[in-house]
Amino acid sequence: MVETDVCNSCLTTLRILRVSLVDELEGHISSLLDVLVSREVFTRDDREVVLCQPGPRARVRKVLDIVECKGEEAARVFLSARSHQHSKEGDTDRPQSIEYNKVKQKHKDILRRRSEGMLFYNTRHGEKILFSEHYVNLLLVDGHQGLENKRHEVLTFGQKRLSLQQKSAVHRNITPAELFSSANGVRPVKKVLVTGVAGIGKTILVQKMLFEYGRNKDHLAFDFIIHMTFRDLNLIDKPTNFRELVLRKNRHLAKELDNILANDSKLLIILDGFDEFRHYRSCDVDIFVTEPDEDAEVKEVFGSLMLGELLPNASVMLTSRPAAVNHIPVGCIDRFVLITGFSLTEVQDFFLRYFQDGVVAERMFSVVTANELMLTLCYIPAFCYIVCCILKESKDLTGESPKTMTDIYVQYLVALLRSHTQARAEAFLQDQKTGTVQQLSDIVLKLGRLAFHKLMEHQTLFYTSDRDVAALEGNSLVSTFLDKTVAQEPSCTEEVFSFAHLTVQEFFAALYCAVTDQTLPDALQSSGLPGEATNNGHLDLFNRFLSGILSERNATFLSRQVGLCCSKEKVETYREKIITALKMLCENGAHMLNCLHCLFEQQDPSLAVAVQSRTLRVNVSDETLTQMDYNAIKYFLNLTKGKISELDLTGTGVSCDALRDIQPLLLRCENLWLGENSLNMESIQVIADVLQVSESITHLGLGWTNIGDDEILILSNAIRVKKNLQELWMEGNRVSHRGLLSFSDLTPDPLKRVVAIWNDLEDAGPEEVHAQESITVDFTDDDMWEAWGQWVFRRCEVSSNEKLATVLPKVCNISAPCLEAQWAKTFYSQLAQLIKSRIEACTEDDMCKKLRKFNSILNL
Repeated sequence: MVETDVCNSCLTTLRILRVSLVDELEGHISSLLDVLVSREVFTRDDREVVLCQPGPRARVRKVLDIVECKGEEAARVFLSARSHQHSKEGDTDRPQSIEYNKVKQKHKDILRRRSEGMLFYNTRHGEKILFSEHYVNLLLVDGHQGLENKRHEVLTFGQKRLSLQQKSAVHRNITPAELFSSANGVRPVKKVLVTGVAGIGKTILVQKMLFEYGRNKDHLAFDFIIHMTFRDLNLIDKPTNFRELVLRKNRHLAKELDNILANDSKLLIILDGFDEFRHYRSCDVDIFVTEPDEDAEVKEVFGSLMLGELLPNASVMLTSRPAAVNHIPVGCIDRFVLITGFSLTEVQDFFLRYFQDGVVAERMFSVVTANELMLTLCYIPAFCYIVCCILKESKDLTGESPKTMTDIYVQYLVALLRSHTQARAEAFLQDQKTGTVQQLSDIVLKLGRLAFHKLMEHQTLFYTSDRDVAALEGNSLVSTFLDKTVAQEPSCTEEVFSFAHLTVQEFFAALYCAVTDQTLPDALQSSGLPGEATNNGHLDLFNRFLSGILSERNATFLSRQVGLCCSKEKVETYREKIITALKMLCENGAHMLNCLHCLFEQQDPSLAVAVQSRTLRVNVSDETLTQMDYNAIKYFLNLTKGKISELDLTGTGVSCDALRDIQPLLLRCENLWLGENSLNMESIQVIADVLQVSESITHLGLGWTNIGDDEILILSNAIRVKKNLQELWMEGNRVSHRGLLSFSDLTPDPLKRVVAIWNDLEDAGPEEVHAQESITVDFTDDDMWEAWGQWVFRRCEVSSNEKLATVLPKVCNISAPCLEAQWAKTFYSQLAQLIKSRIEACTEDDMCKKLRKFNSILNL
């Protein structure tokens, strides 16, 4: 404990200790409040204001705020009361009874037996293997990730994994044993959120933690670990309490449960699968329970536990897919952890375990490494298993390696059907009497119906009480595609089903939609565009699968192998829809990435050739692009001819390697927008190479790319070669007057406009720069700047807090003349309101401080 220094005021000490005080006092705030009221530092009204706060940590913060407002004397009394409380508490680690220790060891033995082996996605289907370290990789994330899920989680996985690993200064690898270890040795870690895409290994992590604890290897700081799954909690449809929840599967704890809950600082509660919780969208509750015996709805017990109202000293670990993270009260989370999946070496090791033959495993692994799409997805353990199934069974099905997502899953479907029937699908087509093929196709359609309706309801778990599940009862083929677990409660036992992976459910849903008269989801019908982006990317992959299945080649393949037929009319109608959509998007410059993916899934060059748009504008902005995205973009543009009117790569995280990869396309661009990407010298050199050769490029956007004078000198030399570039936009960078001087012989011909607003141009600068009308370093009051200001504000609106904080230092560096224009006054007024709303919604203290600084600047 840090004592008050005589040289410092009590208020100063309070401010210094604020963060640690929240951790220290969250379990004792009620008694401290009573002391402050009895000493007349707080009024009863103050006490009520504090108690109205949601959770003990918020109450401590409110107490500190009130004390600070009341002044030095109040701070002195507060620190005195805190010291007195510490002296009364003394040592809280009392020796436990013999019976307590016996129950503890029995609990460990039970957990070890329950979790000693892996059941899913291992070397052989259904085989149990013991745990090995390489099956769980964790990346410790500093701060909250994944609040903005614009795209399907699996599609963004590869790119996010790579970007997180590159930020080594912010993130570091940790072992499961370190999850609750304090990073700085001061602040305790009580609440941990573990996120990861479907099939990445969240449940395997939990299982491994229980196993290692059970054999006295890890997590020995805890006397007891209580494990609950949301699959089980879904079965509870009446009020319950925490004590009952614990005892449902841990009756052996009954005699010592009072002592276990009283000693909650030695208790770890693991809640697995928040995204599978029926009530995950309504967990931000305002009704709390504070006692383990207090009855409430399950979601209220969960909310109370997370916010520290219930068992405030207990540690809690929560696992979830990214799709549900927005519904977790992240303000109470102390540590955010992302599971990153396999490394390349571990993918190779998985293949060796699966095929159990070094030569075969190496040959299959080489097939995967040659296919970027398959390799990217193999970092997900569950998907790695799917690929191994395909490679094992499909060598005679097709002569070429799968090129698209749909190819992979069509082959997966046929491979597992072959494995199930123990014979080639063609043999059954010849045997019409048995009707086996018809039976297989009927079961596949029933699985598709289940997948489709549950996907529309955002559900990945299916219970035997569901009508569509009941229709599948008694068929052995179901177990080939659905995993089954048993959810047990004292009053009932129910089987719970799920597809082997989220993407498998999406594939079956698309297959059902393609081969039946099922209408498209409302979200897709209203847009009228194939691949139109949906909220949080929920239907992105469904769209791509639908397009791939409705391609002529896959429709024929499915008809031949499985007996499932897409009508020729439906296939042709969809093809026409893609052509019409691409024509419209190319002409109006709207976002088209999802539509390009749908085209890529078709693998039919005639579709791209049929577009024949008057103008070719390709907008893929504001999404961090993966290699799969670049493949789709290149596929389309390589099939078109002539100039590309516009290529918008704003805010896509484009790298030097990506620019080199698409350099032949850049040479065809008239307007190239690369703003809001961090471009290094190598990236600028690629752009310079384009400027020296291209006969097409006339407009180039490099705003907010962190370039300086050295980069500008390279660009100006490149512009002199062809002298085609007419406009260069480079606002928000590090360019000084030295850099602008390099354009002196290039303006006004060929460069009619150079926009250098919000650069390092604070001083007056040389006269020759200001004399150039083509070079703009300050705002003017005309229509163009008003529209530009509206565009900049929209960019700020869609930016994350992290990105906004990097932009604001330059945007808020305002000179008086700038504010003379009416549009500028409106712009900065709107910006101040935006920052204020972000502060109100922000849960991270450091980010709040940054935003408040800019808010105070704008309010001057």
